[in-house]
Amino acid sequence: MNTLRQIIAVTAVNLRAIPSRLGSSMVIVIGIAGVVGVLVALLSMAAGFKATLAGTGTHERAIVLRGGSTDELGSVITREQAAIITDTPGIARDADGTPQAIAEFYLLTDVAKPGADTPSNVVVRGTRVDVGRVRPEFRIVAGRMFTPGVREVVVGRAVAAQFETLRIGNTVDVRDGPWTIVGVFETGGDVHESELWVDAGALETASRRTAYNSVTVRLESAAAFATFKDALTTDPRMVVSAQREPDYYASRSEQLHLLIRILGYTVAVIMGIGAVFGALNVMYAAVATRAVEIATLRALGFGGLPVVVSVMIESLLLALAGGLVGAVVAYVFFNGYTVNTLNFQTFSQVAFAFRVTPELIRQGLAWALTMGLIGGLFPAIRAARLPIVEALRTG
Repeated sequence: MNTLRQIIAVTAVNLRAIPSRLGSSMVIVIGIAGVVGVLVALLSMAAGFKATLAGTGTHERAIVLRGGSTDELGSVITREQAAIITDTPGIARDADGTPQAIAEFYLLTDVAKPGADTPSNVVVRGTRVDVGRVRPEFRIVAGRMFTPGVREVVVGRAVAAQFETLRIGNTVDVRDGPWTIVGVFETGGDVHESELWVDAGALETASRRTAYNSVTVRLESAAAFATFKDALTTDPRMVVSAQREPDYYASRSEQLHLLIRILGYTVAVIMGIGAVFGALNVMYAAVATRAVEIATLRALGFGGLPVVVSVMIESLLLALAGGLVGAVVAYVFFNGYTVNTLNFQTFSQVAFAFRVTPELIRQGLAWALTMGLIGGLFPAIRAARLPIVEALRTG
């Protein structure tokens, strides 16, 4: 109990002295705030990208690709296979018995971005005008839907915000000449909002394709996926793979998500080293300026442990303040900030919003406290080991 009272007393003295050395203390706060701000901002980019892809689709829908294909771009589904897929048990049906399934084309086109040296790859999805039967989250928010058989385009809200050229009334090269943009759609903020949608029949004619890339089906229920998948994989006529939509799209984010996280932690480590050295210098200087004060306390009977703990508490509090500042800055400036980037797994642009989540803030604060712990440890030990007589004589 006596040790605890000593810790409280010494810590109170240290904290009251902070205003007198506010400038040096701010070195720790600002340094750690910079590290935490950069770390949280970069990780929020990874979190936003992953959330956009992983949040695409529902467990009541499945996507079918050619066996061995990892994405739609490299998949080929023949017309015969598409007909078999849409007649597989487990698929939901309309009141008239029509399967809720849609065979689609998937390709890339170049879209110019003002100020960019090279155009960007954007996904073109050949679908049907009644796509809402399978994707009920789809809705037109500006203009109108494309006309079947006509070279018209509806653009996702996210990609429209990123490319000034993708405006209603403008044209975009899809295949075999320009196509007219007639509408803007949304699908609940998922990855489809980074795509251009056109009529499958018109795209088939323009691209001279005879096979689809994928088939998306709406299931009777989430539990019906097992029935649907087993029926496909046991059919000797079929060499295809079926995945739940969220699982498929989440797998398309893994590589870039990992790359961004590695980059974020690498930058944080490099910046963190500088912040730790700054904290060390500040805390060493603080101990040196209070050498007589510390020696006096030791001469009065205060132990070394209270001195160590008090210096550590001061360092941790300054680090925590820096972490909070960095987290707040990251949240204010980056949360919800929308960008587009190239997904290396699909070679196409994906628009997404940064997401500063509570978990990322907790990680940032943990990072700040770790730096504060390292930066205060050695000065604290030095403070406890100050020779009492020599320090008093020097003072």
